[in-house]
Amino acid sequence: MSQPVGQPLPRVDGVAKVTGSARYAADRTVPGMLYGSLVLSTIARGTITSMDLSAAAAAPGVVAVFNHENAPRLVPGRGGPPPMQNATINTNGQIIGYVVAETLEQAQDAATMVTVSYGSQQAPLTMIDDALDQVYLPPNQELIVGDPQAGLDQADVVLTGHYTTPPHHHNAIEPHAIVVEWSGDTFTAHVSTQGVISSASGLAAAVGLPAASGRVLCEYIGGGFGGKTSLAASPYAQHTVAISRQLGRPLKLVLTRAQLYSVLGQRAEYQADVTLGAKRDGTLTSLIHIGTQQLSRSNESLYNPNRSVQRLYATPNLHTRAQGVRLDLPAGQFMRAPEVCAHFALETAMDELSYKLGIDPLELRLRNYTEVNPSNGQRFTSKYLREAYTMASEAFGWSKRDPRPGVTRDGNDLIGWGMATEMHAHDGGTGNALVRVDQNGRAVVQTGSQDIGTGTYTIMTQVAAQALGIPVAQVTVQLGDSTYPAAGASQSSATVPSLTGAVDKAGKAVRDAVIQLAIADASSPLHGLTPDQIVTDHGYLFAAADRSRRVSYADVVAKNGAPVQNTAAGPLNVPGNSCGAIFVEVRVDARYSRVRVTRMVGAYDCGRVLNRQTARSQVIGGMTWGIGVALMEHTMYDDRTARVTNPTMSTYLLAVNADVPDLEVMFVDKPDPVSTALGARGFGECPMTGIPAAIGNAIYHATGRRVRDLPITQDKLL
Repeated sequence: MSQPVGQPLPRVDGVAKVTGSARYAADRTVPGMLYGSLVLSTIARGTITSMDLSAAAAAPGVVAVFNHENAPRLVPGRGGPPPMQNATINTNGQIIGYVVAETLEQAQDAATMVTVSYGSQQAPLTMIDDALDQVYLPPNQELIVGDPQAGLDQADVVLTGHYTTPPHHHNAIEPHAIVVEWSGDTFTAHVSTQGVISSASGLAAAVGLPAASGRVLCEYIGGGFGGKTSLAASPYAQHTVAISRQLGRPLKLVLTRAQLYSVLGQRAEYQADVTLGAKRDGTLTSLIHIGTQQLSRSNESLYNPNRSVQRLYATPNLHTRAQGVRLDLPAGQFMRAPEVCAHFALETAMDELSYKLGIDPLELRLRNYTEVNPSNGQRFTSKYLREAYTMASEAFGWSKRDPRPGVTRDGNDLIGWGMATEMHAHDGGTGNALVRVDQNGRAVVQTGSQDIGTGTYTIMTQVAAQALGIPVAQVTVQLGDSTYPAAGASQSSATVPSLTGAVDKAGKAVRDAVIQLAIADASSPLHGLTPDQIVTDHGYLFAAADRSRRVSYADVVAKNGAPVQNTAAGPLNVPGNSCGAIFVEVRVDARYSRVRVTRMVGAYDCGRVLNRQTARSQVIGGMTWGIGVALMEHTMYDDRTARVTNPTMSTYLLAVNADVPDLEVMFVDKPDPVSTALGARGFGECPMTGIPAAIGNAIYHATGRRVRDLPITQDKLL
């Protein structure tokens, strides 16, 4: 495999995962380790008047019990003091106690013995509609281009719609976990995190120490999906670090499944009011998108952006606003494809407009196609969405669609076809990587990034192997250690854009250094040649004009007497967009309104595809999650207590194998000319953004019933 980049290389960490040798944070044990268990509040707003810790402290095996009165003091972050630092309760399920014992069972049992009395309780607000009189517009969250009202006045048709998505919670297979061990004034923590560098510095800062005092290790992650991006600000981890330090013993805490619904953030509830103005031929004259999402009492960050709305369709007049209302719920959190909320509203509204105008939904999108970003007038560096539309529509057979809703049947099943555009804006940035070739000819790559299951180990193996000209089997990538060269968190589809260039640059520098050693060695068959006369392949250095003149990496580096290595800072990769087209078929039982997704075809423009197998895995994961968001997922709260009423995987429904049809995935696979990631763009979150709208659009085509509120459950269709 002389050119491994672009090949469907199987995951290099696959064997470790399927054999069980891959070790996750919760798998770690340390001699003398204690176990922690949390006590959580049962009200949403109020104060603690008293806590009786005596029974828990006297329970067998208990080492210590902490609450707001005796817990170690933490350094406040941007959101104010963390929980368990005062008597104030801001959310139901807030950490108010921490029990430490010799065994997990002893800690969990003792935690149930803590009794709490509350005072000055207040009725909580849990839904956006309850707090619309408290709308907050953060800075730089409103965009106006042209004159949106004039655009509506010029329109032949105006469409308005109100669209909603509920709160969602992350349900990674691996729960959040941390194991901490101190040595003097430094600590090592095994943590399930999407950012080892930021976690190390953030946890150190929380206990008043410099970043170098903390080391975070995370070799494998059992799913992140955005829920493990803010570990540095997660009180459960901060308290574990501080309590371990105070007790002078290693400490382990693993959150329960139910605790994940309250201790951490969620995809915030979202509402969008969309107004589209268009001419009879379908060209947009105005696009207005006002999105409102849930905020906590103390946090002002919006986690459901609208960047795809601002960039997707040509319109001379554009108005977008992202605003929030304060509720008595935990702060929002990034969740995979955070643009899906705003995107669902836009892509559903576009489908509605297509019916109102009598224009095919795909044709309507083509008539509003743009090579220029409507939000700033700049041309996209590359955009091959037209090709994606063509590939997917032809494979799906879209041209055979009867446009009339509710007329295509098969027995009791109503059959519907729907489509949507997909787009996700990825962040740019840069990373650092070390590449080393040892005297045995094997290469090692080290970078302070992490693999959240997307294939970073595999892709960086390919990149390094190609840069060096060494077989992939001779490359080992090491991730998940905050002492490695600094790299960013795995979020906003930014890992490949920010890291690929660094690995490629460091690998090529090592290759060049080894070539210099070879041509300077009088006994080398390559002596006297110039660097441009040398090629590398299969672990050898060859004379380009005479491949019989060759020497292996192992021979050159062994003769050097020391490994050859280079640490490189990758070139800055600018932010960009990946896009695609998704076509969906559904069957709706006319008697019971039961919906089944029976076909999905997607085609994507993500720049150059570095690994077709891992890229396809991202798509089928996005498609599967999109089915869940469209038809099932919904976090529900008790309006009286703000308590999550379905904090288990038996009541918080997810798409499973039986819900997922055969999925057809295609790629345009054309490099982005400005990408410093070998032509690739960030992609992981793109293939989910349009799925819920496409499914909703297909349901409308099948039934003639338009549902604007996710999830689309049977009761909304009956």
